[in-house]
Amino acid sequence: MLSNNVILVVSPQEWGKMFVAKHHYALELAKRGNKVFFLNPPVQDSLYHVGKGFVKIEPSGIHNELFVIHHKLNFPYVLKFKGKGLFRFLMKGHIKNLLAHIKKTAGIEPGIIWMFDQGNMYPFKFFGAQKYKVFHPVDEPLNEQALLSAQGADIIFSVTDEILKKYQHYPAPKVFMHHGIAEYFFSQLAPERSEDDPVRVGVSGNLTRPDIDMDIFLQIIRENPEVIFECWGSYHAGQSNLGGGSSDVIASFIKKLQACKNVVLHGPVTSQQLAQEFQRMDAFLICYDVNRDQSRGTNYHKIMEYLSTGKVTISNNVTTYRSMPHLVQMVQERDNNLKLPALFKQVISNLNEYNSPDLQRRRKEFAWANLYSSNLQQIENKMAEQLKHHSQQA
Repeated sequence: MLSNNVILVVSPQEWGKMFVAKHHYALELAKRGNKVFFLNPPVQDSLYHVGKGFVKIEPSGIHNELFVIHHKLNFPYVLKFKGKGLFRFLMKGHIKNLLAHIKKTAGIEPGIIWMFDQGNMYPFKFFGAQKYKVFHPVDEPLNEQALLSAQGADIIFSVTDEILKKYQHYPAPKVFMHHGIAEYFFSQLAPERSEDDPVRVGVSGNLTRPDIDMDIFLQIIRENPEVIFECWGSYHAGQSNLGGGSSDVIASFIKKLQACKNVVLHGPVTSQQLAQEFQRMDAFLICYDVNRDQSRGTNYHKIMEYLSTGKVTISNNVTTYRSMPHLVQMVQERDNNLKLPALFKQVISNLNEYNSPDLQRRRKEFAWANLYSSNLQQIENKMAEQLKHHSQQA
């Protein structure tokens, strides 16, 4: 089912250097012999702009069977909020146009719609009853539209039990699936290190996200001047394909980071380069404010990438890993990170213990078990079970 098919992956983040689950799954699906079309969010000059709509399909540049769809609405996007009924009517025509362009490129329309978008912008029913519909939310559903996005799904996968419970009123089977990881994270060699090298702590992700616990993050940096903090990801507007925020608070935070002598801001890099750079790290840090965090501290894609190195991760509370302290060292509090600076210092002061050969092996094995290729095989098995069950009931 997940080979020799035409698959449309609908993403809330555009194609670019920084990869998260949507991008990785699209690539792995292409590797399995599928012709995959990755749908970017619509191009917008402004929320109110009305111009000539377009659909443009171009090669991804990383796999012959993976294509990126750029598109623009020919009606105001603001209708999504000001005129929902009209917006849905117009989106039905826009989706029909998208499918026609895919058919022109692939010869047939997609047989599978893989929905990561949680904005209910592309209702499943507009794609036709004959298509198999996968809903794959990886972020906490924070509003009614996110919950409505699952309507019409044949199966629902997610990275946390908390998210799946939000969709319990839908009849589709609901399956927990860990974040995946690309195989190239395991093909990198760690560089030679001398005893005089400073401790290096890695931080990946968009630094302009407003849910970063900025005060605690800066406190940890300032209280550990002997530690080098290397950060990968956007730190000003326009650097990232994954979105972010812009405000005086964020701008001030970035300036403070730039002023710290023990902080290196690398900016966004490819996932392959990130995998290579991670090998130089002694530990990794995650520091989000759970109360503002888009994932509500339930799970993060980056954890699996950190685990692939075998090195210790120090983090705010993450519910998916709370029973696995050998994998992630985290504070127990769900409402604050006040104890995170002390935990960080404790771990860094005892790196030989927290990075013992046994712990490193267990982390690597856990990550290896969640390769995207392995996850896709599990997903395919679940889809086959669901279809078999459905046919038996019919």
